[in-house]
Amino acid sequence: MFQQSSFSNQFTIFQKIKNLDYILLISILLLGLISMLAMYSTDGGEILYHTQSHIFRFLIFFPMMIFLSFMSIKFWHAVGYAFYLIVLLFLIWASLYGVKASGSQRWIDLYFINLQPSELMKIAIILCFAKYYHRMQIDKVNSFKSIMVAFVVLILPIMLVISQPDLGTSILIALSGLVVLWLVGFNIKYFLYSFLTLIISMPFVISFLKPYQKLRILTFLNPDRDPLGAGYQIIQSKIAIGSGGFTGKGFLKGTQNYLEFLPEKHTDFIFTLFAEEYGFLGAIGLLLIYIVIIIRIVNTGVISRSYFAKLFCYGYASAIFFYITVNMSMVLGLLPIVGSPLPIMSYGGSSMLATMIGFSIVMSARINHKQIIG
Repeated sequence: MFQQSSFSNQFTIFQKIKNLDYILLISILLLGLISMLAMYSTDGGEILYHTQSHIFRFLIFFPMMIFLSFMSIKFWHAVGYAFYLIVLLFLIWASLYGVKASGSQRWIDLYFINLQPSELMKIAIILCFAKYYHRMQIDKVNSFKSIMVAFVVLILPIMLVISQPDLGTSILIALSGLVVLWLVGFNIKYFLYSFLTLIISMPFVISFLKPYQKLRILTFLNPDRDPLGAGYQIIQSKIAIGSGGFTGKGFLKGTQNYLEFLPEKHTDFIFTLFAEEYGFLGAIGLLLIYIVIIIRIVNTGVISRSYFAKLFCYGYASAIFFYITVNMSMVLGLLPIVGSPLPIMSYGGSSMLATMIGFSIVMSARINHKQIIG
């Protein structure tokens, strides 16, 4: 009996390994390799702090992602509310006692990492809503109780993140939550009413923005109004991307980078550096990798028998799309600068950790795609 049990466990592990989405894994690995080369370039062709830290984090978080993938999808369903509440408490802690940097108070010092809970909330909000709606009948989705619960669950982290202040991340959290509400069948009139309310209240909202946030909006509308100040970053970003041309200047040959014209090149503007070195073709190649990742996540949702898994996969695929769209639009001057990292590519431990947790839940759904959660 012991031998049969042992064989059964080994078979289960073998089946889990066999059911991994290797196309998704290879895409993530490829993206990680590209990000390491890009980070190496930001450090001027040397393995300095940013490169070392980025490589170390990827080598830790990627195996962690595979390990968490072996968790049953029922496990992720079970911890959905708890994960949201823990991250919410982290947000409260960060707002009250967090580490301050550059005028913001967004991080918690965990000694081995400065954790930014708002990055984890991007995943937690999708997980929480997927659990909440997975057994709810369609006619109850638009009930008063359901709407109020959704409103409270969504608005609490948004208000906490805005207070840090971090308007960009709060918008991404809102988009991550709203796309799940759209998927579960929220009446379109509520989205229209909310949109009209936002438009009407826009003058009042703008009055509550921080001075630097107002400046970002004005700079977006006209970067040349302050070319050496607020508009400097976006102007240099456009110059770098344009100078890359069709094929780019080559690895470690980006002049805007090496002459230190690109601020924040290792975080939100990593795509700018990449586009200068690898040009239009390189940028298209990077986009294709992201497209493959999004398609594989959606495909996992399609084949999953669990409604919870479907909701999470569709919600997370949409969230990844938003992160990429906002970041690339931002560095191209199509949107105001809001501080949105490019998944895996940008430097940042919290962002990479949250992204890998999201991938692990998707991979768990893939491995257990035949499971039905009661």
